[in-house]
Amino acid sequence: MITHFAHLQLQTVSIQGIKHFYHELLRFPISYESEQEIHVQSTAHCTISFIETAEPIAPAHFAFEVPYSVFDEVVNWVEQKPILLLHWDDGRVIDQFKTGKNVYFRDVDGNLLEIIAHPYIPKDILTASGPLHILYLREVGFPVESVINFRENLVELLDFKLDKVSDLFTFAIGGTAHAVIPSTRRKWIPIAMVALPPAMHVTFGSSDVTFIDEVERRLQQKGISYQRKAKGDLHFKIDGYHLSVCLTTFPKEALGRLGLPFSIV
Repeated sequence: MITHFAHLQLQTVSIQGIKHFYHELLRFPISYESEQEIHVQSTAHCTISFIETAEPIAPAHFAFEVPYSVFDEVVNWVEQKPILLLHWDDGRVIDQFKTGKNVYFRDVDGNLLEIIAHPYIPKDILTASGPLHILYLREVGFPVESVINFRENLVELLDFKLDKVSDLFTFAIGGTAHAVIPSTRRKWIPIAMVALPPAMHVTFGSSDVTFIDEVERRLQQKGISYQRKAKGDLHFKIDGYHLSVCLTTFPKEALGRLGLPFSIV
C-alpha cells in the first residue's frame, strides 16, 4: 500500500527566493542545492524540490499535518514572519471545521500552502519536524479536467480510497497521502484562486516492494507507459501528471496507530 508522499517536485522562477522562504523563514533543512535546483526536507521522509524555469508557473496546493496540540503555537510562529496568512470573506484566518482546523498562506511563487491539524491524530507516533512541527505532507492538489477519470486511476492503480466524492471534488487517500482532486472549474479556497494544473512530479512512498510490483502489473494491463529504474522505483504519467512510487523506510506500522481513515494495515 501507499504510505505517504515521499517527494514533491515543483518549478520556481527563483531558487534564491525559494531558499529564503523555505530555508530561512520556515527553517526547512536543505538537502541539495545547485544554481538551478534546490531540495528541502519538510520531514525525514518527505523532500520538496524546486527546479528553476523561465516559463510561467501554475501554483500548486499542498498541506502539512501538524499536531493539534501545537497548532495555535505554529500559527503564532508563522505570524511572526513576513508571511501573510490568508483571510476568509468574514475576516477570520483560522478555519475551524468538524474534524480539525487549518490556515493558508502563499510562498514566493504563489503556491498555496496549508497548515492543518486533526485532534484524532496522536502527536507521539511520528516525530514532528522543525518549528512548524510537521508530522507529514498530508495533501497535494491535482486539478484535472475530469475528476472521475483521475480518481478512478488512483483507485485502480494504487488502491486509493475515496472521500467527499463529487464530480467537482474528491479526496483520494493512501496512508497519510491525501490527493486533493478538484475540477479545473472549481477554485481553491479561501481566496478563489483558479485551480490550474501545476507542472509537478509527485512520488508516493510504499514499504512493500510486492505492492510496487503489483502497480507495475496494473500499468501493463491498462496500457500505461512506465519506467522501472530500480527494484522499488516506478515512474508513470496520468492526465499530464508525472507520478512515481518508491520503496521507503516510512514506518508502515504507524499508519494504523495514527487513526487515519482507510489506513488499517
